[in-house]
Amino acid sequence: MLVAVDTNILVYAEGLNGKPMQERARAVIEQLAPESTLLPVQTLCELFSVLTRKAGRTRAKARDAVLRWGDAFPLIETSSSVQLMAMDLSADHQLAFWDALVLSAAADASCRLLLSEDLQDGFTWSGVTVVNPFATQPHPLLAAMLS
Repeated sequence: MLVAVDTNILVYAEGLNGKPMQERARAVIEQLAPESTLLPVQTLCELFSVLTRKAGRTRAKARDAVLRWGDAFPLIETSSSVQLMAMDLSADHQLAFWDALVLSAAADASCRLLLSEDLQDGFTWSGVTVVNPFATQPHPLLAAMLS
């Protein structure tokens, strides 16, 4: 089963929401199979922005972090068809465009899950189910994947 990871999970793993959340995010990521875990390019762009704007990292340090994540997992490129799907998804479901872009990229790559704390837990679109990996009761698909 393919799984995509949203920006917030990477941000937490980089330590931006405190040590306890960093440990939780890293624990989730460490349980994921690298060959079936994908990162939409959009998430890396957003990560760079958060690391430089909110975390105060230099652009060089932010770039290094982004490159490490990009080396750890296969990337999902953002094509023009993914952008069009994202605009439709945003309009049809009132999602922020950038969230819709990540979800559209995951769908285009045939991911079954999108790990995200930002979107509605359990929301399913085009075969991709959004799952909050920090929920007190793990989603059955995530629990099955991690067992």
